[in-house]
Amino acid sequence: MFETVLVANRGEIAVRVIRTLRSMGVRSVAVFSDADAEARHVREADTAVRIGPAPASESYLSVERLLQAAARTGAQAVHPGYGFLAENAAFARACAKAGLVFIGPPADAISLMGDKIRAKETVRAAGVPVVPGGRDPELADAARELGAPVLLKPSAGGGGKGMRLVRDLTRLEEEIAAARREARASFGDDTLLVERWIDRPRHIEIQVLADGHGNVVHLGERECSLQRRHQKIIEEAPSVLLDERTRSAMGEAAVQAARSCGYRGAGTVEFIVPGSDPSSYYFMEMNTRLQVEHPVTELITGLDLVEWQLRVAAGEPLAIAQEDVRLTGHAVEARVCAEDPARGFLPSGGTVLRLREPQGDGIRTDSGLTEGTEVGSLYDPMLSKVIAYGPDRATALRKLRSALAETVTLGVQTNAGFLRRLLAHPAVVAGDLDTGLVEREVEGLVPTEVPEEVYEAAAAVRLDALTPGPGGWTDPFSVPSGWRIGGARKPPAFHLRVQDPLEYTPRGTATVTGDRVSVTLDGVRHTFHRAADWLGRDGDAWHVRDHDPVAASLSRAAHAGADSLTAPMPGTVTVVKVAVGDEVTAGQSLLVVEAMKMEHVISAPHAGKVTELDVTPGSTVAMDQVLAVIAPHEEAEE
Repeated sequence: MFETVLVANRGEIAVRVIRTLRSMGVRSVAVFSDADAEARHVREADTAVRIGPAPASESYLSVERLLQAAARTGAQAVHPGYGFLAENAAFARACAKAGLVFIGPPADAISLMGDKIRAKETVRAAGVPVVPGGRDPELADAARELGAPVLLKPSAGGGGKGMRLVRDLTRLEEEIAAARREARASFGDDTLLVERWIDRPRHIEIQVLADGHGNVVHLGERECSLQRRHQKIIEEAPSVLLDERTRSAMGEAAVQAARSCGYRGAGTVEFIVPGSDPSSYYFMEMNTRLQVEHPVTELITGLDLVEWQLRVAAGEPLAIAQEDVRLTGHAVEARVCAEDPARGFLPSGGTVLRLREPQGDGIRTDSGLTEGTEVGSLYDPMLSKVIAYGPDRATALRKLRSALAETVTLGVQTNAGFLRRLLAHPAVVAGDLDTGLVEREVEGLVPTEVPEEVYEAAAAVRLDALTPGPGGWTDPFSVPSGWRIGGARKPPAFHLRVQDPLEYTPRGTATVTGDRVSVTLDGVRHTFHRAADWLGRDGDAWHVRDHDPVAASLSRAAHAGADSLTAPMPGTVTVVKVAVGDEVTAGQSLLVVEAMKMEHVISAPHAGKVTELDVTPGSTVAMDQVLAVIAPHEEAEE
């Protein structure tokens, strides 16, 4: 076994890998960018090495700096986690050349399975069923032959980037061009393939383990059908869709796919499955790394997949045969991400002011957070994963909903409350899943209004801050009692803002103690976690800011007849297409703000002239920061 392993990643997966290294008595080396100098994975590792500035291209994606860090710390192996360089064949080869063991599959297997076209051809030759489709250069012809709807996919990468569902073939050329642009930007390769779209499909994947001695086993399946924008958000094991016969057949197909590329280590073979006919499953791709959702498999099999990655990489044979694998109970995982459901799931950011993460009694939380963590816009938005285990699916779902309700991440907006409501949706409870369910039901899972008790609690916090403590003389005019000379007592009003500004007069009773506030409205008691201007309950959080109506009025007067364009999320301005004095048309693209791998285009709300422009390419912006001001033409005003 290795003495020292360098973890070439960050966040929750780095913490997760370090946990297993510690349990095995292996020394861990963390790497960090300037933005992560105080991160949790840095604190928990035995040794940590700075590898560069904040941008990933100059730190976590720098092969040279990672190899230098390994050499300086005496590491014998590198664990890549997932994301960044985990599925980069050149990195695996560079590790080997530097005398380091890459804890993952051979570089040739990564290269083969990373090319979706070659991967499909390889597994098809091994007898694994694949989705009917075609590839460049006959892409358009193949799409028309398949008939609408079809799915365009980049050959060089995954994660939903560059994927386009085309239901109207008259727009085929336009969609192909758009898919190529995104694929080129994301993967440096605009090669595409096209597949027949299966309506209401289910996404089911099989976990495989392979050693260097010819042994390959599968560890059952994971249901990953609950997705938004092609990104998984809830995963579970096993799937309620499969019977033992189908599970065995899909598992054997996954084993054959792994053998076909000479696989070694932990990997996942992904299938698309028609919900109406589970026996008609089709290979989609193979992920040549540890998956985000690996904990659900660990909980139902009792195996530590990171431990087996290490053992296989160290040359040990698998200690289990296929007949030894037992799937016991049920596990469900939810991905907690820095995003704001109320703002269309735009990335969020900020400082974690208060953190509470559930553990114990069938609950596991894999997290990279601590209080004080700065969540920026440079890296992936996933902050943590909450996983629940129970003897059956109903128990696991109930435990996970409860755990998400206990999750508190004040200072940064997350999707925890949204996930809790999704898990209570009747179709999810019944196991009637498909990859389009979340998109169809999303509006009903995102509250449109802020509950009154949130404003009541915010007002209570402000009243408490204004009320003088015991002892000493008190100026009676500083007490927020509502008393007026010559008039009746009038409750104080507060100008507050969560989404829209509101003047709120408290009407209930409240108790403010430390990091909690309880209010009673109409005989119902509501309790919130609090930190600074943040309130949290049941996985939801509200940033309740003070609103100055006078300042807002002056700002509107200063920009009379003009529209201020503000940043929809904290991030970096990557493109500026206009200058002060430019004439613009309604809907014209003006700027691009990027955060957490997501781009947001800022467009002109109307025709007019750019009168203010406060940013340049590379500017870091806060949410709601003014970027530009567009004054309308006189005819637009009229």
